[in-house]
Amino acid sequence: MDAHLMEFISLLLRWLHVIAGIAWIGSSFYFVWLDNSLGAPAAGSDNAKKGVAGELWAVHGGGFYNPQKYAVAPASLPEKLHWFKWEAYTTWLSGTALLVVVYWLRAGTMMIDPTIATLSGAQAVGIGAASMVGAWLIYDGLCRSPIGRNDTWVGGIVFGLLTLLAWGLGQMLSGRAAYIHVGTAIGTIMVANVFFVIIPGQKKMVEAMRAGQAPDPIYGQRGKQRSVHNNYFTLPVLFIMISNHYASTYAHKHAWAVLVLISAAAVSIRHFFNRRHKGVIEWRYPVIGALLLGVVAWWTAPRILPLPKVNGPVTFDQVRAIMGQRCATCHAPTPTFAGIPQAPAGVVLHTPEAIAASAQRIYQQVVVTRIMPLGNITQMTDYERAVVAAWIADGAKIK
Repeated sequence: MDAHLMEFISLLLRWLHVIAGIAWIGSSFYFVWLDNSLGAPAAGSDNAKKGVAGELWAVHGGGFYNPQKYAVAPASLPEKLHWFKWEAYTTWLSGTALLVVVYWLRAGTMMIDPTIATLSGAQAVGIGAASMVGAWLIYDGLCRSPIGRNDTWVGGIVFGLLTLLAWGLGQMLSGRAAYIHVGTAIGTIMVANVFFVIIPGQKKMVEAMRAGQAPDPIYGQRGKQRSVHNNYFTLPVLFIMISNHYASTYAHKHAWAVLVLISAAAVSIRHFFNRRHKGVIEWRYPVIGALLLGVVAWWTAPRILPLPKVNGPVTFDQVRAIMGQRCATCHAPTPTFAGIPQAPAGVVLHTPEAIAASAQRIYQQVVVTRIMPLGNITQMTDYERAVVAAWIADGAKIK
């Protein structure tokens, strides 16, 4: 029951995280599109006299809409203001809870790879937590420094620092854990931008208007800068959210570089759309993104490392013994490996038929990427991998 309860909690958290993430990223995409698509009102028009800096007309869902943006603020504060913050907070809170349930509570199996670094569970969790807090402190300090006035410099430096983070985490944590903690570091920056900069700035503008004072435009400028940064972060974070399904990325010898290339492609593609919203179409950016993704596809293509020569014909009994000793402690209806409540990905290897049905998945994870067993915790040998490969090459027969 405890295993089922933990699995169900994970399901609910993941569901909530995806829903909240859709709402947050959707609003980010929409408002950046809106801001970039606004047109200045005609000189001398009523809107121009009211301080409207930009407006547009749109049709959606059977109705017409006329959004307007003021240069600083309207002359008087409306009775009802809509705030956009809980999408961000819910995404981060649910994602962090999911991180704790899936990774931190199972650090021994999900975060540690003895072939990379010898760590305790507490050390691995400490590294993960420090990456989240440290990323925000460094990023925020950079944005508040004189360099923060130059968006190009800030963007380049932040990308460089995140590259360094990806490399550093890759030297300490397992591939999947390194990827997900780069994602949580970026996610923490994004939500902290909302919590510590965007929302407080908006509140100060509202307070000034309620006091009969003109709001300081610096708060709007800072908020927009951080909001645009968040917009560029979205696509790399979305990739990281789904990356644990694709071992060819996080299990690569240079997994950190694979992540950097995919992130660069994502940023380039996002930049194309942000420029397009302003009416500027620059095809070089999606072309650069496509080329980078092409490089990744070529670089991560299966390249099986040499395996020992297998002596004599391979029997299914040999393969079943290997599965039982090295894999079935996790991949069973009721796993016996500590920290694994249910068979990962629903793959069970407790019967001949189940092993044969998963032959191609076994080949990909055990022979090609070698990501399984996780961190090689059960110490599968290269000769055993060679036996499994020979059995699959011979048709994966169970009789």
